[in-house]
Amino acid sequence: MEETDRRLGQRLEEAIMSLLDRRADTASICPSDAAREVYDGEDDGWRALMEPARRAAWRLVDHGEVEVTQGGQAVAETETRGPVRIRRARR
Repeated sequence: MEETDRRLGQRLEEAIMSLLDRRADTASICPSDAAREVYDGEDDGWRALMEPARRAAWRLVDHGEVEVTQGGQAVAETETRGPVRIRRARR
């Protein structure tokens, strides 16, 4: 099970970066965009991937790849409440 979770996390990280690569440098995405990208069904089963998608985003934050934002401002994981967006890290 742990290997499956790790692979899912990698797929979500790859989806986040791929989605951002396809958008303008200043654009952001919702974690649901990555969940939908990875989910292979036709129904709303992607919703079960929302928390794993958020965790993938935070791992990418730890690696300096992206920022998680609320209201257009980068936030720390402990500060978030409610919907978030993901954008490329501003260096």
